[in-house]
Amino acid sequence: MTIDAHHHVWDLSVRDQGWIPERSPLRRDFTLADLAPEATAADVTGTVLVQTVTVPEETPELLALADAHDLVAAVVGWTDLTRPDIADELARLRRLPGGAHLQGIRHQVQGEPDPQWLLRPDVRRGLTALADADLVYDLVVRPHQLPACAEAARSIPQLTFVLDHLGKPPIASGALEPWATDLRALAARPNTFCKLSGLVTEADPATWTVADLRPYAETALAAFGPDRVMFGSDWPVCTEAATYAQVLEVSRDLTDGLGAAERAAVHEGTARRVYHL
Repeated sequence: MTIDAHHHVWDLSVRDQGWIPERSPLRRDFTLADLAPEATAADVTGTVLVQTVTVPEETPELLALADAHDLVAAVVGWTDLTRPDIADELARLRRLPGGAHLQGIRHQVQGEPDPQWLLRPDVRRGLTALADADLVYDLVVRPHQLPACAEAARSIPQLTFVLDHLGKPPIASGALEPWATDLRALAARPNTFCKLSGLVTEADPATWTVADLRPYAETALAAFGPDRVMFGSDWPVCTEAATYAQVLEVSRDLTDGLGAAERAAVHEGTARRVYHL
């Protein structure tokens, strides 16, 4: 069995996804009905559905989807961490239909011009509220923001941080530094985890090979250990470079040097533990 710890859905008739270029093949609807047969074929028994846009309306919609579909085991939503009533807002979200599926919050930190955004006092106050609510914080960042992630994890040790897509390393260029050093600094904090996800789209989408991805995956596995790494498909974004089945096969290839229990942790156990599945 496999848990897919990171995927999205969207309906463009409900809300535009402004981050998708006009001529991209991603500029169409992607629904759970599209994902379900692919997940079944891949023996994926549960998923974590993750936010895509920073609007308050999306999270209740994702929770309702989780409430209606057995495939979705948890939701990582969005809310404004800087709002003064953040604790009340988190409690309100949990009272909504499907609210029990809310297990984490994410913000598009990768788009923030301030590399120290996570360390702002108002943001740190919101992160502390997440910890108080026993919620996880997913980090979607670029490599230059990793030092701030490590400092945030150090300063709020009671909060679980999950790094999406290994921090988007520069796979297309083949460079490992300074990404690798900064990733190890983050992994040194025991309250941090990472997702083996989003790699095929950080590589050259037309020519990537497993060999291109392996140095980055091996760096993360060595830094965090398999019990703090989890598989995520990043569907449907991954379809720019690979099918759902291919992405899962890549993850299995990248972990083929691990023992059976370690592979099971990456592909199921870590996600179950972190997201309380």
